[in-house]
Amino acid sequence: MLPLLRYTLDLFSTEPQATPPVATGPKPAHVPGLPLPGVIAPAEFAHPKANREVRLADAVVAYAFTRAKRKSIGFVIGPDGLVVRAPRWTPLYEVDAALQEKGSWILRKLQESRERQSRAHSARVEWRDGVVIPFLGQGITVVLDPTHGFSGRGAQLKTNPAPSDAAGQSMPGERTLHVGLPKAATADQIRDAVQAWLMRQATEHFKLRMDHFAPLLGVQWKKLRLSSAGTHWGSASADGSIRLNWRLIHFREPVIDYVVAHELSHLRVMDHSANFWNTVGTVVPDYQSLRSQLKEDAIPKW
Repeated sequence: MLPLLRYTLDLFSTEPQATPPVATGPKPAHVPGLPLPGVIAPAEFAHPKANREVRLADAVVAYAFTRAKRKSIGFVIGPDGLVVRAPRWTPLYEVDAALQEKGSWILRKLQESRERQSRAHSARVEWRDGVVIPFLGQGITVVLDPTHGFSGRGAQLKTNPAPSDAAGQSMPGERTLHVGLPKAATADQIRDAVQAWLMRQATEHFKLRMDHFAPLLGVQWKKLRLSSAGTHWGSASADGSIRLNWRLIHFREPVIDYVVAHELSHLRVMDHSANFWNTVGTVVPDYQSLRSQLKEDAIPKW
Protein backbone atom coordinates (compact mmCIF):
# COMPACT_ATOMS: atom_id res chain seq x y z
CA MET A 1 0.00 0.00 0.00
CA LEU A 2 1.45 3.31 -1.04
CA PRO A 3 1.46 6.08 1.58
CA LEU A 4 -0.24 9.42 1.24
CA LEU A 5 -2.80 8.45 -1.41
CA ARG A 6 -6.23 10.01 -1.57
CA TYR A 7 -8.96 8.96 -3.97
CA THR A 8 -11.92 11.16 -4.79
CA LEU A 9 -14.87 10.79 -7.12
CA ASP A 10 -17.27 13.30 -8.59
CA LEU A 11 -20.56 11.47 -8.21
CA PHE A 12 -22.89 14.06 -9.68
CA SER A 13 -21.87 14.36 -13.28
CA THR A 14 -24.56 15.37 -15.75
CA GLU A 15 -22.79 16.59 -18.87
CA PRO A 16 -22.53 14.14 -21.82
CA GLN A 17 -19.30 12.16 -21.92
CA ALA A 18 -16.97 12.89 -24.80
CA THR A 19 -16.83 10.05 -27.34
CA PRO A 20 -13.63 8.05 -26.81
CA PRO A 21 -11.27 8.07 -29.81
CA VAL A 22 -11.27 4.99 -32.01
CA ALA A 23 -8.19 2.85 -31.55
CA THR A 24 -5.80 2.93 -34.50
CA GLY A 25 -3.53 0.22 -35.81
CA PRO A 26 -4.28 -3.40 -36.81
CA LYS A 27 -6.47 -5.50 -34.57
CA PRO A 28 -4.98 -8.74 -33.28
CA ALA A 29 -5.80 -11.71 -35.46
CA HIS A 30 -7.52 -14.69 -33.95
CA VAL A 31 -5.10 -17.42 -32.98
CA PRO A 32 -6.58 -20.87 -32.35
CA GLY A 33 -6.26 -21.79 -28.71
CA LEU A 34 -5.66 -18.21 -27.57
CA PRO A 35 -7.93 -17.20 -24.63
CA LEU A 36 -10.84 -15.01 -25.75
CA PRO A 37 -9.76 -11.88 -23.76
CA GLY A 38 -6.58 -11.85 -25.74
CA VAL A 39 -8.32 -11.30 -29.08
CA ILE A 40 -10.95 -8.75 -28.02
CA ALA A 41 -10.05 -5.09 -28.41
CA PRO A 42 -9.72 -3.56 -24.94
CA ALA A 43 -12.35 -1.18 -23.63
CA GLU A 44 -11.32 2.45 -23.94
CA PHE A 45 -11.89 5.48 -21.74
CA ALA A 46 -10.39 8.73 -22.94
CA HIS A 47 -10.44 12.16 -21.32
CA PRO A 48 -10.62 14.91 -23.99
CA LYS A 49 -7.51 16.53 -22.46
CA ALA A 50 -5.63 13.29 -21.91
CA ASN A 51 -1.84 13.49 -21.90
CA ARG A 52 -1.02 10.06 -20.42
CA GLU A 53 -2.32 6.54 -20.92
CA VAL A 54 -2.40 3.39 -18.82
CA ARG A 55 -3.52 -0.20 -19.36
CA LEU A 56 -5.74 -1.38 -16.49
CA ALA A 57 -6.80 -5.02 -16.77
CA ASP A 58 -8.57 -5.26 -20.16
CA ALA A 59 -9.04 -1.51 -20.63
CA VAL A 60 -6.98 1.38 -21.93
CA VAL A 61 -7.49 4.56 -19.94
CA ALA A 62 -6.24 7.86 -21.36
CA TYR A 63 -6.29 10.40 -18.55
CA ALA A 64 -5.48 14.05 -17.89
CA PHE A 65 -2.42 14.30 -15.66
CA THR A 66 -1.40 17.46 -13.86
CA ARG A 67 1.07 18.47 -11.20
CA ALA A 68 -0.35 20.42 -8.29
CA LYS A 69 0.57 21.90 -4.95
CA ARG A 70 -0.79 19.07 -2.85
CA LYS A 71 0.42 16.34 -0.50
CA SER A 72 -1.05 13.27 -2.13
CA ILE A 73 -2.06 11.70 -5.41
CA GLY A 74 -5.70 12.46 -6.22
CA PHE A 75 -8.02 10.63 -8.63
CA VAL A 76 -11.17 12.40 -9.86
CA ILE A 77 -13.62 10.64 -12.17
CA GLY A 78 -15.96 13.14 -13.76
CA PRO A 79 -18.12 13.31 -16.88
CA ASP A 80 -15.09 13.59 -19.16
CA GLY A 81 -13.15 10.74 -17.62
CA LEU A 82 -10.21 10.32 -15.27
CA VAL A 83 -8.10 13.21 -13.96
CA VAL A 84 -4.99 12.44 -11.92
CA ARG A 85 -3.26 15.14 -9.86
CA ALA A 86 0.03 14.51 -8.12
CA PRO A 87 2.52 16.53 -6.05
CA ARG A 88 5.39 18.02 -8.01
CA TRP A 89 7.88 15.76 -6.25
CA THR A 90 6.06 12.46 -6.90
CA PRO A 91 7.87 10.31 -9.53
CA LEU A 92 5.80 8.93 -12.39
CA TYR A 93 6.43 5.32 -11.39
CA GLU A 94 4.58 5.99 -8.12
CA VAL A 95 1.67 7.46 -10.09
CA ASP A 96 1.63 4.35 -12.29
CA ALA A 97 1.74 2.09 -9.25
CA ALA A 98 -1.16 3.96 -7.64
CA LEU A 99 -3.19 3.59 -10.83
CA GLN A 100 -2.59 -0.17 -10.90
CA GLU A 101 -3.39 -0.49 -7.20
CA LYS A 102 -6.80 1.15 -7.66
CA GLY A 103 -7.35 -0.18 -11.18
CA SER A 104 -10.55 -2.13 -10.47
CA TRP A 105 -12.06 0.83 -8.61
CA ILE A 106 -11.16 3.23 -11.42
CA LEU A 107 -12.63 0.99 -14.13
CA ARG A 108 -15.82 0.42 -12.17
CA LYS A 109 -16.35 4.13 -11.62
CA LEU A 110 -15.50 5.01 -15.22
CA GLN A 111 -18.08 2.49 -16.43
CA GLU A 112 -20.67 3.82 -13.99
CA SER A 113 -19.98 7.36 -15.21
CA ARG A 114 -20.34 6.26 -18.84
CA GLU A 115 -23.66 4.57 -18.07
CA ARG A 116 -24.93 7.69 -16.29
CA GLN A 117 -24.07 9.81 -19.29
CA SER A 118 -25.86 7.35 -21.56
CA ARG A 119 -29.00 7.48 -19.40
CA ALA A 120 -28.86 11.26 -19.27
CA HIS A 121 -28.52 11.46 -23.05
CA SER A 122 -31.52 9.14 -23.53
CA ALA A 123 -33.53 11.42 -21.21
CA ARG A 124 -32.89 14.49 -23.37
CA VAL A 125 -36.07 16.54 -23.69
CA GLU A 126 -37.64 17.43 -27.04
CA TRP A 127 -39.31 20.72 -26.14
CA ARG A 128 -42.75 20.77 -27.71
CA ASP A 129 -46.43 20.84 -26.83
CA GLY A 130 -47.26 17.60 -25.01
CA VAL A 131 -43.77 16.73 -23.79
CA VAL A 132 -43.68 14.89 -20.46
CA ILE A 133 -41.12 15.87 -17.81
CA PRO A 134 -40.59 14.57 -14.26
CA PHE A 135 -41.66 16.77 -11.36
CA LEU A 136 -41.16 15.46 -7.81
CA GLY A 137 -40.70 12.00 -9.28
CA GLN A 138 -43.88 11.93 -11.37
CA GLY A 139 -44.48 12.86 -14.99
CA ILE A 140 -46.33 16.04 -15.89
CA THR A 141 -47.44 16.94 -19.41
CA VAL A 142 -46.59 20.37 -20.81
CA VAL A 143 -49.56 22.02 -22.51
CA LEU A 144 -49.19 25.23 -24.50
CA ASP A 145 -52.23 27.29 -23.52
CA PRO A 146 -52.15 30.91 -24.80
CA THR A 147 -55.73 31.65 -23.71
CA HIS A 148 -55.50 30.38 -20.15
CA GLY A 149 -55.81 32.91 -17.32
CA PHE A 150 -52.99 32.17 -14.91
CA SER A 151 -53.05 32.97 -11.24
CA GLY A 152 -49.32 32.22 -11.19
CA ARG A 153 -46.55 33.65 -13.31
CA GLY A 154 -46.48 32.15 -16.76
CA ALA A 155 -47.56 28.59 -15.93
CA GLN A 156 -49.93 26.62 -13.72
CA LEU A 157 -50.03 22.96 -12.72
CA LYS A 158 -53.44 21.30 -13.01
CA THR A 159 -54.67 17.85 -12.08
CA ASN A 160 -57.32 16.64 -14.50
CA PRO A 161 -60.33 14.70 -13.17
CA ALA A 162 -59.33 11.16 -12.30
CA PRO A 163 -61.00 8.30 -14.21
CA SER A 164 -62.22 5.14 -12.50
CA ASP A 165 -61.09 1.60 -13.15
CA ALA A 166 -63.36 -1.38 -13.86
CA ALA A 167 -63.99 -1.85 -10.14
CA GLY A 168 -65.07 1.74 -9.74
CA GLN A 169 -61.91 2.74 -7.88
CA SER A 170 -60.61 6.23 -8.55
CA MET A 171 -57.32 6.31 -10.46
CA PRO A 172 -54.65 9.05 -10.28
CA GLY A 173 -55.51 12.03 -12.43
CA GLU A 174 -53.21 13.27 -15.17
CA ARG A 175 -51.22 16.33 -14.20
CA THR A 176 -50.66 18.98 -16.84
CA LEU A 177 -48.52 22.10 -16.75
CA HIS A 178 -50.31 24.84 -18.69
CA VAL A 179 -47.81 27.31 -20.10
CA GLY A 180 -48.90 30.70 -21.42
CA LEU A 181 -47.30 30.38 -24.84
CA PRO A 182 -48.73 30.16 -28.37
CA LYS A 183 -48.85 26.80 -30.09
CA ALA A 184 -46.15 28.04 -32.47
CA ALA A 185 -43.69 28.74 -29.63
CA THR A 186 -40.11 27.70 -30.25
CA ALA A 187 -38.36 24.94 -28.32
CA ASP A 188 -36.21 27.52 -26.54
CA GLN A 189 -39.27 29.52 -25.46
CA ILE A 190 -40.96 26.40 -24.07
CA ARG A 191 -37.81 25.28 -22.28
CA ASP A 192 -37.24 28.69 -20.69
CA ALA A 193 -40.84 29.01 -19.51
CA VAL A 194 -40.89 25.53 -18.00
CA GLN A 195 -37.49 26.01 -16.37
CA ALA A 196 -38.62 29.30 -14.79
CA TRP A 197 -41.65 27.52 -13.30
CA LEU A 198 -39.56 24.59 -12.06
CA MET A 199 -37.08 26.92 -10.42
CA ARG A 200 -39.86 28.71 -8.55
CA GLN A 201 -41.22 25.37 -7.37
CA ALA A 202 -37.73 24.28 -6.35
CA THR A 203 -37.21 27.40 -4.23
CA GLU A 204 -40.50 26.93 -2.39
CA HIS A 205 -40.04 23.20 -1.86
CA PHE A 206 -36.41 23.43 -0.74
CA LYS A 207 -37.22 26.14 1.82
CA LEU A 208 -40.04 24.05 3.29
CA ARG A 209 -37.78 21.02 3.67
CA MET A 210 -34.90 23.07 5.07
CA ASP A 211 -37.24 24.56 7.66
CA HIS A 212 -38.30 21.01 8.52
CA PHE A 213 -34.82 19.50 8.93
CA ALA A 214 -32.88 22.44 10.41
CA PRO A 215 -34.50 22.26 13.89
CA LEU A 216 -34.08 18.49 13.94
CA LEU A 217 -30.36 18.92 13.28
CA GLY A 218 -29.98 21.86 15.63
CA VAL A 219 -28.74 24.23 12.91
CA GLN A 220 -29.87 27.47 11.28
CA TRP A 221 -29.63 28.20 7.61
CA LYS A 222 -29.29 31.83 6.52
CA LYS A 223 -29.61 31.92 2.76
CA LEU A 224 -30.70 29.61 -0.06
CA ARG A 225 -29.35 29.94 -3.57
CA LEU A 226 -30.25 27.82 -6.57
CA SER A 227 -27.46 26.27 -8.57
CA SER A 228 -27.27 25.04 -12.16
CA ALA A 229 -23.96 23.26 -11.60
CA GLY A 230 -23.35 20.29 -13.82
CA THR A 231 -21.43 18.23 -11.28
CA HIS A 232 -22.81 18.97 -7.81
CA TRP A 233 -26.24 18.72 -6.24
CA GLY A 234 -25.51 21.03 -3.35
CA SER A 235 -23.03 22.78 -1.09
CA ALA A 236 -22.98 24.43 2.33
CA SER A 237 -20.93 27.25 3.83
CA ALA A 238 -20.05 27.78 7.47
CA ASP A 239 -21.96 31.09 7.42
CA GLY A 240 -25.24 29.17 6.93
CA SER A 241 -25.54 29.65 3.17
CA ILE A 242 -26.93 26.65 1.31
CA ARG A 243 -26.74 26.12 -2.44
CA LEU A 244 -28.99 23.49 -4.06
CA ASN A 245 -29.26 22.46 -7.68
CA TRP A 246 -32.73 23.35 -8.96
CA ARG A 247 -32.80 20.15 -11.05
CA LEU A 248 -33.37 18.22 -7.83
CA ILE A 249 -37.04 19.14 -8.27
CA HIS A 250 -37.21 16.33 -10.86
CA PHE A 251 -36.57 13.70 -8.16
CA ARG A 252 -38.91 12.08 -5.66
CA GLU A 253 -39.34 13.96 -2.39
CA PRO A 254 -37.33 11.45 -0.28
CA VAL A 255 -34.33 11.94 -2.58
CA ILE A 256 -34.61 15.70 -2.26
CA ASP A 257 -34.87 15.31 1.51
CA TYR A 258 -31.59 13.39 1.52
CA VAL A 259 -29.75 16.20 -0.29
CA VAL A 260 -31.30 18.88 1.93
CA ALA A 261 -30.38 16.95 5.09
CA HIS A 262 -26.90 16.30 3.68
CA GLU A 263 -26.15 19.97 3.18
CA LEU A 264 -27.70 21.06 6.47
CA SER A 265 -25.64 18.41 8.27
CA HIS A 266 -22.54 20.17 6.95
CA LEU A 267 -23.46 23.12 9.16
CA ARG A 268 -22.61 20.80 12.05
CA VAL A 269 -19.82 18.72 10.51
CA MET A 270 -17.89 20.31 7.64
CA ASP A 271 -16.44 17.07 6.23
CA HIS A 272 -17.51 13.58 5.20
CA SER A 273 -16.29 11.77 8.30
CA ALA A 274 -18.17 9.00 10.08
CA ASN A 275 -19.53 11.67 12.41
CA PHE A 276 -21.02 13.49 9.43
CA TRP A 277 -22.80 10.42 8.05
CA ASN A 278 -24.08 9.57 11.51
CA THR A 279 -25.53 13.07 11.66
CA VAL A 280 -27.30 12.61 8.31
CA GLY A 281 -28.61 9.25 9.49
CA THR A 282 -30.34 10.78 12.49
CA VAL A 283 -32.86 12.50 10.21
CA VAL A 284 -32.68 10.35 7.04
CA PRO A 285 -31.98 6.77 8.17
CA ASP A 286 -32.15 5.33 4.63
CA TYR A 287 -29.77 7.92 3.17
CA GLN A 288 -27.57 5.25 1.57
CA SER A 289 -30.30 3.92 -0.73
CA LEU A 290 -31.48 7.45 -1.52
CA ARG A 291 -27.91 8.45 -2.34
CA SER A 292 -27.76 5.55 -4.80
CA GLN A 293 -30.98 6.69 -6.47
CA LEU A 294 -29.53 10.16 -6.87
CA LYS A 295 -26.63 8.66 -8.81
CA GLU A 296 -28.62 6.21 -10.86
CA ASP A 297 -31.89 7.93 -11.80
CA ALA A 298 -31.88 9.68 -15.15
CA ILE A 299 -33.25 13.21 -15.27
CA PRO A 300 -33.97 15.35 -18.33
CA LYS A 301 -30.96 16.70 -20.16
CA TRP A 302 -31.38 20.45 -20.61
